[in-house]
Amino acid sequence: MRGLVQAEDFSGANAVVFTALAQLLESGAAVDYATLGEHLRACGRLEAAGGIHHIAQLQLDAVAPGNCVAHARIVADYAGRRRLQQALRQGADALQTQGIGHIAPLLLDEVQHALRRADPEQDRGPRVCSAEELLKMELPPRQVLLAPWLLSQSLAMVHAWRGVGKTHFCLNIAHALASGGSFLGWRAVAAVPVLYIDGEMAAVDLQQRLEQIVASSPIRMPKNHLRLITPDLQNNQPVPDLSTHEGQQALESRIGDARVIIADNISCLVRQGKENESESWMPVAAWALRMRALGRSVVFVHHAGKGGQQRGTSKREDLLDTVIALKRPNDYRSEQGARFEIHFEKARSLHGGDAQSMEVQLEKLPDGTQRWSSQFCADQTEQQMIERANLGLNYTEIGQELGCHRSTVMRTLKKAAAEGRYKPAIGGKEEQLVLGEGA
Repeated sequence: MRGLVQAEDFSGANAVVFTALAQLLESGAAVDYATLGEHLRACGRLEAAGGIHHIAQLQLDAVAPGNCVAHARIVADYAGRRRLQQALRQGADALQTQGIGHIAPLLLDEVQHALRRADPEQDRGPRVCSAEELLKMELPPRQVLLAPWLLSQSLAMVHAWRGVGKTHFCLNIAHALASGGSFLGWRAVAAVPVLYIDGEMAAVDLQQRLEQIVASSPIRMPKNHLRLITPDLQNNQPVPDLSTHEGQQALESRIGDARVIIADNISCLVRQGKENESESWMPVAAWALRMRALGRSVVFVHHAGKGGQQRGTSKREDLLDTVIALKRPNDYRSEQGARFEIHFEKARSLHGGDAQSMEVQLEKLPDGTQRWSSQFCADQTEQQMIERANLGLNYTEIGQELGCHRSTVMRTLKKAAAEGRYKPAIGGKEEQLVLGEGA
């Protein structure tokens, strides 16, 4: 690495960081996040280096050791372009200052053209690597953040009809990630910083929900691990609009070291364009891909349409790893509050039982805390069929109530009877069918 890059190849805070790293290496000291921060603080240069959050983000964005030389060459190349850009600009200014710009238009055009080519910001072509280069790269594996379905660099969506419990669900996910805890059997491998962007809830309601979650959890979050943006606290300014470049920049200035971003919800946070037009989603998709390239995961929260699918263009789902639908059970009653089924409509990283649907309900306890009960939907459906069969309903009637075919009811009850969970009425036609003695 020595000789490939120098401090002047960097600008702003990164130049300060590079100089500090070089000083630590020259002194023979160990170089890591902690020693770098302490060295900068001792030198009075921590703020000039962007603060501790910038240092933490540099650590998260660090390239693998095997790619350091290639990355250093890219930095050096861009630095050379910047220096050439500066020299050409000075040359263009000199032509104008000396009053010969009007008699040497061709020369001036050539200088300005070279200036544009030398500007790193104008180099928009995609980076191309050979198969050999790709195979040699030491790319970090994706880490499990909330087992089994949320990995690092994941793009996911949770959608549901209004009032089903999207925010309850996603706040609990955020708390599990930020505390290193669990939710509905999904366990966080380690505590990670989370940024929760709420686009519509009153701050006092958000506070009350979060208080309930924290009070009901035996695990305490590390300080500042869960950070929130909510409209009521924005000093009469709107929450950033993710469909605009300005909104994305405003948000990125507040992401800090967050490993997971939860955007609740698309209707409030993506305010430009039309929901059913795929082109309107493209700026947000590009932003999400950029977040993934930086090692972050994004969970979008959205409303469901009349047909039960996520509302608007289906193009949103193309780049997503996971799509989760929350749906009310057929026998839901309004007094039950947050009771819903969880269905994985798309799950690239899940297999077998991990993708099985479940029914959950939020329960308030006498001491004021809360807990979530859960069971797999297959178990719940079987129990509902048994209860109705015991009340004397036939297979057709049970199927009509539960929204399934008569043959599904018969197969389920037959299996439950064979395994001892159900005993059909003695002597009835249903008993004969379940026991295989009738047609």
